[in-house]
Formats: sequence, structure tokens, C-alpha cells
Amino acid sequence: MAATLNAEQTAAALPWHALVEAIAALLQADEVRIPARTVLPTADGAVLFVMPATDGRAAMTKLISFTPGNAGTGRPTIQGDVVVFDAATGARQLILDGPTVTARRTAAVSALAARALAPHAGGPLLIVGAGVQGRAHLEAFAEVLGVREFRIASRSQSSVDALVQHARRLGLHASAAPDADTALAECPLAVTCTSAIGVVLRARPRPDAFIAAVGAFTAQMVELEARLCRHFATRGRIVVDSRDADHEAGDLLQAGVAIAPLATLQDVLRAGDCAKSAPVLFKSCGWAGWDLAAARLALVRA
Repeated sequence: MAATLNAEQTAAALPWHALVEAIAALLQADEVRIPARTVLPTADGAVLFVMPATDGRAAMTKLISFTPGNAGTGRPTIQGDVVVFDAATGARQLILDGPTVTARRTAAVSALAARALAPHAGGPLLIVGAGVQGRAHLEAFAEVLGVREFRIASRSQSSVDALVQHARRLGLHASAAPDADTALAECPLAVTCTSAIGVVLRARPRPDAFIAAVGAFTAQMVELEARLCRHFATRGRIVVDSRDADHEAGDLLQAGVAIAPLATLQDVLRAGDCAKSAPVLFKSCGWAGWDLAAARLALVRA
């Protein structure tokens, strides 16, 4: 019988350093097969995602729902599971908590990209959006990159307060950022991880900036002002998480930025093209490869 891990057990099976290395290893593998994910609108802005992947040994599917209408109701906006199979026998091996996998692999990918591309990876880190992804990115950047100082911006003051207190319990320095654009001038690292229903960052970035934009993962969603995206396109560098961003990166699509010529994180790591002399925008939309990397790690650790 397949083991079913709850949220806490799933997190324990995916420690930050090991997860980052598992993702980096997957990007060097040639046997991975990952089709485009299925995105099925359901009702009132909700979406069902089906995301399969295999490396020939393990096969997995993430089945997850995104329901923005749940915000503020006490119900999670992301729900679902990651089901892992033995590719040779078809036997179900593991069931992971989908929202936990999503949060941790997304933050781990951002940390990996920052490690490879950020001109100044020591922080402080500005986090725009103090929900599940904000917390995951705080933990990942602290653990993987050694960032100790954080600025937190959100529309919800209670969410800001909760994340600041969480950071302090971890022995980190954190404070509220009443205005994200103002805080950007103080922070060489930034992450936008909001519900992406409107622009949250407009200011021109520092010359040593690294911004990971993860909240907008459909063509209709947006977190970054168009001029900010075009600034990176002309004065810096844009890297996308996968080729799925070609039709899903709402920030870039709405800014009129040509996405197809942009390098993916895999391109960068395989080529060793980690120049750190210009501001970098890392646009992350999500990819089943990240979930496969998490599944492979969880099979070993669980």
C-alpha cells in the first residue's frame, strides 16, 4: 500500500538544501519527459491543473486545484495531491500533500535561480505577499542562501505581522515594508508571491537586483508593471523557469516582452551562463519537473 504523507510529513521529506540539489540534478538529466500541463477552468475563476512527469523510473502526477475565491475564507486556495508511481510496475508508491510540494518546490527553484544568477545573494530580501509562498521563500532563502534580513510587504497587515514573527522565531531579522517599491531600493533580492490579481511592484530595480516573480502563472495574471518587465528586457536579463512560460508568463506577455528567445533555468545551468553583472528577473510559472524532483527526493527520504 502506498504511503500517504500529510503536510508536515511531506515538508519533512523535502528539506531545503536537499530539495534544491534534487531540482538542480533533474535539470541535468536527459531521461526526463514532461508534457505540457493541462489547465482546466472550472468555476468562478477556479482552475484544475493536471501535471504528469516521468524519468523512466518514477512517474508522478500532480492533481491540484487553484481557487482564488477561497482567499479570506479559511479554506486554502491550493488543494490537491502528488501521486507517485513505480514506472516499471505501475504500482502506486507515495502520495504527497500537493500544496506543501507546490510551496516548497517553488521556493526551492527561486533559491536555486538566485544562487546561480543573483549579483548580490546575501540580501536583504523583500518578500511581497505574506501567505504560504511568502513563508516558504523566507525559509528557503534563509536556509539555502544564508539570508538573515527580510522586508515583508502585503495587503494584509495581519499576514505581515505573522510572517515577521515567524522569521524572528527562526532567529532572523524581519520588519514590515509599508511600501514595496520603496523597500526595493534597499533590497538586492526580491520575491513577488501574491495572488496576482494586480500589479504589486513598479519601481525601477537596483543595478544588482534579482527579482523572482512567482505569483502570476497564467497569461491573465500579473504582479509586475509592464515598464518594469521591459526595463529588465532592455537593461538587464530575464530568465524563465521553463518553456511553459512562453504561454503562461502573464507579467511578460502583458508587457509585450518576447519570451521564446529567453533562456530557461535549465539553459543557464547547463551552459554555466551565470554572469552576475546585470539586474535579473526570474519569471517562474511552475513546471511538473519541479514536482518530479520533489517526488524523487521524497521516495528516498520517506
